[in-house]
Amino acid sequence: MTDRPHVVIVGGGFAGLEAAKKLGRMPVRVTMVDRANHHTFQPLLYQVATAALNAGEIAKPIRSVLRRYPNLSVLLGNVTRVDVAARSLELADGAVVHYDYLILAPGVRHSYFTRPEWEALAPGLKTIEDALEIRRRVLLAFERAERSESSDERHRLLTFVVVGGGPTGVEVAGAIAEIRRYALARDFRHIDPRDATVLLLEGGPRVMPSYPAELSQKAKESLRRLGVDVRTDSMVTSLEPGAVISAGWTIPTETVVWAAGNAASPLLQTLGVPLDGAGRPIVEADCSIPGHREVFVLGDAAAFRHDPKYPVVLPGVAPVAMQQGRYAARAIAADLRKQERIPFKYVDKGQLAVIGRGQGVADIGPFHIAGLLAWLAWIFIHILYLIGFANRIVVMFRWAVSYLTFERGARLITREWKAG
Repeated sequence: MTDRPHVVIVGGGFAGLEAAKKLGRMPVRVTMVDRANHHTFQPLLYQVATAALNAGEIAKPIRSVLRRYPNLSVLLGNVTRVDVAARSLELADGAVVHYDYLILAPGVRHSYFTRPEWEALAPGLKTIEDALEIRRRVLLAFERAERSESSDERHRLLTFVVVGGGPTGVEVAGAIAEIRRYALARDFRHIDPRDATVLLLEGGPRVMPSYPAELSQKAKESLRRLGVDVRTDSMVTSLEPGAVISAGWTIPTETVVWAAGNAASPLLQTLGVPLDGAGRPIVEADCSIPGHREVFVLGDAAAFRHDPKYPVVLPGVAPVAMQQGRYAARAIAADLRKQERIPFKYVDKGQLAVIGRGQGVADIGPFHIAGLLAWLAWIFIHILYLIGFANRIVVMFRWAVSYLTFERGARLITREWKAG
């Protein structure tokens, strides 16, 4: 086994797992390194953040997913530097891992552009920890409003602001609107949760700009039917404790969710190759970095500019990452057989988003679908790709119960809090 080429994969997301599964059946040694011990199904993180699902229902231990492959090992660690000349990785604890091939799929974090201090006031939604923190803040706002004797304070506590009108922002805003209208409507005695205000702020001219204009408009209409105040051309210029300032308007609020941008992992800066404006390496047609065919960068960590439909960059969605993960494994197999690599080609399977109960939008090739059919398609696709049979069954059951009863079963505030 030690004579076999050593492939190191950084990141246990969609790209990393797909690459690992294919490499697990090849004559190579594989090491998966991740700072978390679990794979997270990111498209459903917003459902954890809005109390529809528990964290364990959209996550699965990486070791459990990959245990069937005897040539594969998993390391829990934080990679801080890549030395492409020495073909090695440095971990935060000082350990060094050498490789023959390297697959980098560390994902991205939310970007606050030039204002990193805003993160404390407006958490983003990329990890389980992020989702649990948002859930805590949303539920705690209602609890604090129940105790408040000041109408101004209650108004501020019951105003929820979502910054960013992409799919994540739209889904979060719709879910919070449903919580206040259905799940919490009868649970409080001194406030009416239905009086809560949900605002969605988008800096551009329309929400969900990656979708066709007609679907963007339908998404906006669905949000407004849920009672979401949608404001486009509303760039956030300042965040401070208790307020958001957007387009010259000061919004009193204690709960802000950030869904306005992404930033690449700082690890990618250590590669010493050209980066785009978001800090992503500009990769070759085979997903490798310039000058180092043994180093692949995949998923939303890469700037892939070789697709005529997406000349700027491929979308940061799960299908891109999964296809690139499988492709990287095939490229390594081609090298081992001394064959030429075929350039990566993305097969666009469309994009889906939901906007509350029974409403969704789907952009699938020539088909632009909105309403119940798009919502059902979203459910089917997400159940299909969710990792673990038990998770699929549990999530299907929870969704069925939630649909029939209007309840949200994961409404737990799990951290200690202080009144006032």
